Amino acid sequence: MPLDSKTVRIAVLPDPTGSAARVAQEAGAHPVPLHDANALVWTASSPAEFPTDLPDSVRWVQLPSAGVEKWLANGIVDRQRVWTSATGAYSRPVAEHALTLMLAAARRLPDCVRATTWRKDELRASVGTLRDATVVIVGCGGIGRALIPLVGALGGQVVAVNRSGRPVPGAQRTIAAADAADVWSQGDYLVLAAPATQQTERLVGAEQLRRMRSSAWLVNVARGTLVDTDALVAALDAGEIAGAALDVTDPEPLPDGHPLWTHPRAIITPHVANPETTLRAYFHERLTHNIRRYASGEPLIGVVDLDAGY
Repeated sequence: MPLDSKTVRIAVLPDPTGSAARVAQEAGAHPVPLHDANALVWTASSPAEFPTDLPDSVRWVQLPSAGVEKWLANGIVDRQRVWTSATGAYSRPVAEHALTLMLAAARRLPDCVRATTWRKDELRASVGTLRDATVVIVGCGGIGRALIPLVGALGGQVVAVNRSGRPVPGAQRTIAAADAADVWSQGDYLVLAAPATQQTERLVGAEQLRRMRSSAWLVNVARGTLVDTDALVAALDAGEIAGAALDVTDPEPLPDGHPLWTHPRAIITPHVANPETTLRAYFHERLTHNIRRYASGEPLIGVVDLDAGY
């Protein structure tokens, strides 16, 4: 729905005295109680405490997370007002983490870290590089677009997969998701950066893993539900792929004792691609932009599409 130019009377919850309230005020908004607000900024990562009945006066809600699956699952997002997520706001640190995981895989850092004896002759012969490597980015939105120049700077090539098939700047090729059945065999690294929706649930299963090169790594910095975990463990056990580098898992948290924790072909980081040290600053930057856009009647960034599921 269009948003008319107006004074932004904004409620910042659940902590109306936190830093987001200060940022909102600096951006030109007027912090007010919820019943007087025409906009709401929700800063808690969980929807558990979210107000069950928003006033009709609230025409825009800014959520703090890039993914909105839990907000949709809880039935919080409605069609009566505009909802925006932080999608794209955290792209740079997540892209940096994806690059870190690929470099760790190429340089065989897991083997080096786990080693208890000098293995120079064995490891030096198999240490790789991203130079001339092909990186397939599945779901090439904000994270993928931030990752492309990082891969390019190291001499890698990128195949981008997106919904539209429209060329992604910097990618050597772009493939529409509907035409991507054969993309799994084309990469040295398959990076998952797509949103969690019904369409992407278990996007990577046994069939896709079998199509991957035996030397390829699967890298997931999106959501754990994009991967069939049991199929992944089986593929790693069988040596069907070289390895998996996961910042997200299904289930999450990954239970103690799960085989992925100690698997020699796996790298696990505990959903830290978007660290606390930068999260707040990037969210505040997005909040500032959207408050100014709302006040001037411009389209907001990160509008949630209920039909698309993100």
